[in-house]
Formats: sequence, structure tokens, C-alpha cells
Amino acid sequence: MKEDISKKIKIPKKISKKKLISFFKKKNLDNLITIFNSSRKLSVNEIVSGNLPPYPPMLEDLYRLYQFVVLNKRTTILEFGSGWSSLIFAMALSENKKKYATEVKKLRRNNPFELFILENKKKYLNETKKKIYYYKNRLGSNFFRSKINLNYSDVYMDVINDRYCTQYKKIPLCNPDLIYLDGPNLFTVKNKLNNFTTDHKDLMPMVGDIIKFEYFLTPGTIIITDGRTANAQFLKDNFKRKWIYSYDKKFDQNLFYLDANCLGKWNRLQMKFYSK
Repeated sequence: MKEDISKKIKIPKKISKKKLISFFKKKNLDNLITIFNSSRKLSVNEIVSGNLPPYPPMLEDLYRLYQFVVLNKRTTILEFGSGWSSLIFAMALSENKKKYATEVKKLRRNNPFELFILENKKKYLNETKKKIYYYKNRLGSNFFRSKINLNYSDVYMDVINDRYCTQYKKIPLCNPDLIYLDGPNLFTVKNKLNNFTTDHKDLMPMVGDIIKFEYFLTPGTIIITDGRTANAQFLKDNFKRKWIYSYDKKFDQNLFYLDANCLGKWNRLQMKFYSK
């Protein structure tokens, strides 16, 4: 029987356009609204191109990501890829730090309120760094209490369980309770295996790294993918622990919740923190 993921994860409620605009204004992010309104929709061939124009901020998606972090009291985020989402994650973690810093000190969380960004394109990493620096100076430390770790790594074709996938050469050393999968670009792998590569417009991203460190993740961990449904299916078919999975068609997001047995005292305290 398929389990209802909403019983484990607090799903952000849909809000009106008026409330959405109000949210970004209250966060002093008015210029994101301006950028969004002035951007044009990309064509399908641009979306699958290796030379993408800068992505505009998608306000409803960013709002949902912020709420996923805040509603579910996440403490440590690993983000595959970078962009406007990195700014929103940093602000959401800052909000959680403001509310829960004292409580989290009692947990086994050695990277509390830290964002680990993993990027394989130096250009995008530098753009994200500039965004964060700009808004940090503009908004002040009250909005940026979290620590942001910028990590660069090349991506290579590899094999897991006799299936082709991509893997980063270096993974940040952390144990996230939220993973956001939005990278890498499928055209940026460094090699081929038996002449096979994701560098083709009819193929799709296929990250395999999470499978390798799955057993280190603590029960209660959430994974969100931005689209990447084929990749989500790959993860689902190769994970070995008990995950609850759901696909949100409206927002094109795949959600995973690690519903495995509790690992002991510290994990019980962590789960209690999330739920109360």
C-alpha cells in the first residue's frame, strides 16, 4: 500500500499570487519580483542546451523550498547545483537558527544551520557567490545567520549496479537532513564509458552519488528534486532502505522521506525535535 508522504513531511500550502508577492517583499527581495516579471520563458531547445541563459528566479518554486526548510525544521542542507535556490536556502536556515539554535545544540548535528553547495561549473559557482555576497550586504546578518560552504567538483560518468550514471569527484563532508537535487547539467561530464555519456540533448541527468552514501543518512532525511524524474526513478530503484516517495506533478518535484528504523538515542532526539 502506498504511504502518504504528507504524514511525514509538512508540504507547503499553495498561496495566492498576492500573498506570494507579499512574502518576497517582506523578505526585502523585491528585485526578485522585478527580475521574474522581466524574464522570458525559455524554449524547449534552450532548456536542453549546454549554453543556458541565466535562469530567472521562479518565485513559487523558491517560496516552496523556503517553506520546506522552515516547516520541517531542517538544520543541514546539501544542494547539488546552485542558483537562486542557494540564496533561499541560506535565508531559511538563518530563520531556523534564529528559532532553534538552543535546541539544536542538544542534538548530534555538527554542521547546524549550514548550507553545502556542490557545483561543477565555476561560472555558476561564482555567480551564486556574487548573489549571496550582494544580498548578505544588502539585507544584513539578520537574514544570513547560516554558514554557506561553496564546493567545486568535476563530474564523471560512472556505473552503479551495472547502470550508467554521473558522479562528482568530491562530495562535501556532511550529513544533511535535506538534500536538494538540481545539478549537474547533463552536458558537463568529463568522460565517456563505452562511448556513452549524458552529453546528448535527448538524454537526462542521472546522479548516483546519493546511492553511495545512503546508509549514512539519518531517518527523517528529506530529498527534493527539481524535475529530474528519471533520476528520481533511478534513486528509488537503487535505494536499499525504507523511503517514502511521492511525485508532485503540479510543481514537477520528486520527494523522498527516509522512514527507516530509528538508529538510537541521538536519532530519537532528532526526530523528536522535528515533530514537536
